Amino acid sequence: MVRGKTEMKRIENATSRQVTFSKRRNGLLKKAFELSVLCDAEVALVIFSPRGKLYEFSSSSSITKTVERYQKRIHDLGSSHKREDNTQQAKGETYGLARKIEQLEISKRKFLGEGLDASSIEELQQLENQLERSLTKIRAKKYQLLREELDKLKEKERNLTAENKMLMEKNVWIKKYEMGRGGIIPKTSTTTTSEDLDTEESEMEVVTDLLIGPPPIRHSKKFHPPN
Repeated sequence: MVRGKTEMKRIENATSRQVTFSKRRNGLLKKAFELSVLCDAEVALVIFSPRGKLYEFSSSSSITKTVERYQKRIHDLGSSHKREDNTQQAKGETYGLARKIEQLEISKRKFLGEGLDASSIEELQQLENQLERSLTKIRAKKYQLLREELDKLKEKERNLTAENKMLMEKNVWIKKYEMGRGGIIPKTSTTTTSEDLDTEESEMEVVTDLLIGPPPIRHSKKFHPPN
């Protein structure tokens, strides 16, 4: 009797589906056992029936050990794949940075007027516009620094002027103080009081003449009182 090819789809009849499950389950468990014996492989097989009944096979002492080994292996493979992905990403970033550095070197040479033989008119015009914009920014920055330096110099000049004025006032005060100590009183008013006259007379130097012989004859003068 020739066996026909079974179409791979769900068996609609419940009885036929249960019979097929039992047959193929036993065959699968047998094949797993044969694989573990013939090839010295660690095999674990877990089957849940349509009704939720568990069937399992393990070539080791415990299926739990095989499952733990499987989970550990999956974790290691995931870490290895992650490292490989990180390595590939790092290589891609390195390549991208190398390309950017190369482009920057080319642009730098062009800004210096080198390597312009292969440049088109559009590229040269674009390069000229970039240089003009850069020159405008550089000049603006230079003028800003010059203004700031000029403001600092003006502030320094104001401080020096104020300091010079203070020193001049102090010098005048010192001169007045020294003149007062030397006996010279500056004239501060046009009106002379009696106290000023007394002070001047006390400070005047007395002059005496030494005469030999009889004293000179002095003639007295009479003063008539006014009428």
